[in-house]
Amino acid sequence: MTKFLSKLSVLFGSDRGASAVEYALLVGLIAIAVIAGVILLGQNLGHTFNSVATTLPTP
Repeated sequence: MTKFLSKLSVLFGSDRGASAVEYALLVGLIAIAVIAGVILLGQNLGHTFNSVATTLPTP
């Protein structure tokens, strides 16, 4: 039983997993910010490009 408890303490006592979780959370938050920016700015850019395209004279 003591071997099992010592292996559990080694497994849960290290900080390697904690930094991996922090990096995963950071990547997830950055991905959410990029997706939100693309959604919000994408529609406005589409309207801007369409208005410029209609304003330009045709050859």
